[in-house]
Amino acid sequence: MMKTNGWLPTVFNDILDTAFAPKAYQTAPAINVIETVDNYLVEIAAPGASKEDFNVEINADGDLKIKLEHKEEQKEENKNAHSLRREFSHSKFEQPLILPEDVKKENISAKVENGVLTVDLPKIKKEEAPKIGRQVEIK
Repeated sequence: MMKTNGWLPTVFNDILDTAFAPKAYQTAPAINVIETVDNYLVEIAAPGASKEDFNVEINADGDLKIKLEHKEEQKEENKNAHSLRREFSHSKFEQPLILPEDVKKENISAKVENGVLTVDLPKIKKEEAPKIGRQVEIK
């Protein structure tokens, strides 16, 4: 147990426990990126989050942007002592991802299941890919 006899710990708490110095236990969700023959899968673990907490979009630059904002309030009432305890939880996360050129952007889909967001990034099939190399006719 730590003693709080002096003014020093209080001063440090006031300085370090602010929005400018976030707490050390706040971390970003874990992200997996998996490549298969047909697609890329992006998985983001966010236990307790629902599909309403996520926003997945393709920005004007053609990059994928994933946002998560999850708010949770837990109340615990002790009727014997007439006390009320509240715990607030607020998670906010934003992750831009530069998409590979072989992603078919119009067919991107996403789903949330068991606290994991899965974004499916289908690949352009070779026969659908625009031909880059060609003979240029000289006039």
